[in-house]
Amino acid sequence: MAREGALLTVADALADPVLAAGAPEVIVGGGALDAEVRWVHVSDSAGVARLLDGGELLLSTGAGWPDDPVTLRELARGLHGSGVAGVVVELGAALSSIPEAFARTCAELGLALIALNREVKFVAVTEAVHRALLAAQTDALRERQHLHELFTALSLQGAPADVVVAETARAIGAPVVLQNLAQEVIAIENLRVPVADVLARLPHADRVPVQARGVRWGTLSALAGPSHPAGRLTVLEQGATALAFGCLADGGDGEWSLLAQGGIIRDLLGARFVSPDDIAARLAVGGFALAGRRCHGVVIRGELSPSELVERAVQNGCAVVAATVDGDGVVLLSAPASGVLTDAQVSRIAGAGRTVFLGPASDDVLGLLASLRAARELAAGDPSDAGPRVRRVEDRPLERLVASLRDDHRLHEHSERMLAPLISYDRERRGDLVDVLRALVAHPGNRSAAASASHLSRSVFYQRLALIGDLLDVDLDDGEVLAALHLALLVRRSAQNS
Repeated sequence: MAREGALLTVADALADPVLAAGAPEVIVGGGALDAEVRWVHVSDSAGVARLLDGGELLLSTGAGWPDDPVTLRELARGLHGSGVAGVVVELGAALSSIPEAFARTCAELGLALIALNREVKFVAVTEAVHRALLAAQTDALRERQHLHELFTALSLQGAPADVVVAETARAIGAPVVLQNLAQEVIAIENLRVPVADVLARLPHADRVPVQARGVRWGTLSALAGPSHPAGRLTVLEQGATALAFGCLADGGDGEWSLLAQGGIIRDLLGARFVSPDDIAARLAVGGFALAGRRCHGVVIRGELSPSELVERAVQNGCAVVAATVDGDGVVLLSAPASGVLTDAQVSRIAGAGRTVFLGPASDDVLGLLASLRAARELAAGDPSDAGPRVRRVEDRPLERLVASLRDDHRLHEHSERMLAPLISYDRERRGDLVDVLRALVAHPGNRSAAASASHLSRSVFYQRLALIGDLLDVDLDDGEVLAALHLALLVRRSAQNS
């Protein structure tokens, strides 16, 4: 079989017009035709094997070959043992057909065997093959130089890992995946192949380590694809070298884990995935299970320390994927299916003194996305100075309803219809009526607290309420009206946050 990056194969040589003029008939082909040809040797001697170094395409008329089957089989085994790429026999005066014993042994050994049914000049074949080899060598050198320039430029520019992976995939013509030592997917260029399929095929991919100075940080893998003039492994190795330089410059692979987890969360929040299976596969390779677990979307107020969060989660039997988004920690949490996470457990995982917003449990990607969106919406409407605590979306049924029906146009029409006079007033006069209404529904039955939350005096707050009632032509003491306005405000906030 051909080594990776073969410049010329037996199949390539057969396609050359000079050999094709001999009406070649493939006696033993298949994978044997992928053997690499590095030279041409012409000989009719039965003892030619001892003169070969390996990789030769042997041209012969068979004039000096033995007649008995035993010796023919030994001849075939000798040629195979010498590493010959293939045997081309010109049929004619010496041999009218390939001896059966020789052909059968070549088939058993996987040695390419071709019969030429018309006479050709062996010197012309030699020239043609050697010319093709020189051209292939020139192409390989040119491509290696191009690769060197490309990846050197990426290294000097400090290109992030995902850019290096994308350039490697384009150069090699196949999906490429970068993983750290924990098997997390740091970056992937799938070239329109479903991500789940790419990850499923990783065990059979070509791979090279990403390492430097004796330290290994991960693995760069490429799925099967077209051959490359410089060799597929050469391309991968160049990409891995650029990644290693980047890792050295960044002081290690810590940034890689942040990139991996942040990428998943941003792709999930932005619905940047073709299929939920793609996100599930990326989570699974990092050890985050969905099926058979209780998975939550979580928001933790303030910046995160992902490594400490992971350690606390593991201590509580959970797995997490985390990133900081818009100043807050955004977390995917996978907990055992048995039991329900208590506030104490959630607080231990999040860290002391943190405010946590917990979305409802789910066991699939779309449910986890809905949970995370609901947690973010709950956090968006929560005062940042209210003190550390755990708030659950499940304890806010109206917000959960809005999260589950967020794509229903009737909800948005309701919100626009009810709030339009206030929004128009605020826009034209730089007013605060929407904020005042939000404070009112957040503190039903306690208008003093609502006024305080609005940072207004009670008298000014009541004036605002009177104006709101007049603009909307509603009674703000009516519970059903307040519920409808509360729903409209939640839908508006949800739309602004999406």
